[in-house]
Amino acid sequence: MPYQKRFYLCIMNYTVCFLVLILSGILTYFIQKIFIHYKRFDDINHRSSHKTLATRTGGIGVFATLLIISSYYYFNEIELFDYSLFIPLGIMFIVGVYDDFYHADFKLKFLLQIIVAKIIIDQGYVISNYHGLFGMYEVPWILAQLSTVFVFLVIINAINFIDGIDGLAISEVIKIIVLIEFFSDSQTALTILTFLLILSLTPLYFFNFKKKEKVFLGDGGSLLLGTIVSIYIFHTLGTQYTIKAGLQINKLLFVLLVILYPLLDLLRVFILRIKKGKSPFEADQNHLHHFFQKYFLKHYQILLSIYFSSLLISTFIYILIKHFNI
Repeated sequence: MPYQKRFYLCIMNYTVCFLVLILSGILTYFIQKIFIHYKRFDDINHRSSHKTLATRTGGIGVFATLLIISSYYYFNEIELFDYSLFIPLGIMFIVGVYDDFYHADFKLKFLLQIIVAKIIIDQGYVISNYHGLFGMYEVPWILAQLSTVFVFLVIINAINFIDGIDGLAISEVIKIIVLIEFFSDSQTALTILTFLLILSLTPLYFFNFKKKEKVFLGDGGSLLLGTIVSIYIFHTLGTQYTIKAGLQINKLLFVLLVILYPLLDLLRVFILRIKKGKSPFEADQNHLHHFFQKYFLKHYQILLSIYFSSLLISTFIYILIKHFNI
C-alpha cells in the first residue's frame, strides 16, 4: 500500500489517534507508579529545575507506545514506516534508560552512539552531499560516513542538552519534525512515525507540568528523540527530500535553521566549559534555559520565550536568505 494512502487512512481513523493518546497517557502513569513504588526518583541537586518528587520515565512511555502500535501494524502486515528503524532507536533508548539510573560513563555512551550512527548509515541515511559547503557537493563514501557520524553525535547530544526544563525538548523536537514535513513537497517516508510520535509525546505535557509527581523525559527519551531528529536530518539532506516550490533554499542552510536553538545551546555550552578548563560533557548551569531562568520564574514562560524567539530568529534568517538568494 503506498505511503500516501496509508497516511490518509491513518489520520482519518480518529479512533486510532485517540487510542495512541490514551495508551501513552496510561503507560506513562503506571510506569511512574512502578518507579515510585521502588523509590527510583530523579535526584534533586543544585542543577535541578524541580523541587518535588519526579521520575525520569517519560521516554519509557513514549517508546513503549510506539513499539506497541507499530507491532500491531507489523503483525497485520501493514508497513507504516521502515520498522527496522527500531534497531537504532531501541539501542539509544536502552542506553539512555541505563544512563538515567546507573550514570553510564560518557566514553561508553560516545562509543555506542558511534555504533548506532553506523547502523543508521547502513540503513541508507547518510550525508553524501555537502550541498556547497566548502565548495563540495557529492563526497567520497568514507567522508560521507565520517560526516554522518559526526553530525549524529552533535544532534543527539544537542537534543539531550536542552532537556532541562518542562516541555522544552519535546516542543523543540515536534517543531523540528513538523517544519521538515511542512517544507517537503510530498509526504516523506517518516511522516507516519512523526504522527505517532507527536501523539505519544502529547500526554507528557500534562505530566511535565504537574506540580506533584512529575514525569520527566529522561535520557532514555531525549536520546530516542535525538536519534529520530538525526534520521530526519539525514533524510532531508538526501536525494529523496525536496523542498516545496517557492520555498526552496539551500538544504544545508534549511537544516541549520530548523535545529538552530539546540545547536546554539550546544556550541555555547561547549565553549564556556572548555574556556573554564572543564570537559565539554560535564554538567553545569550554563545552558540557555538557565539564562532565561534569571528573568522568568515559571517553566512555561521560559518554554514559550525560547520557542518563539528561536522560531522568529530562524524565520528572519530564512527571509534574508530568500531575499538575497543565498
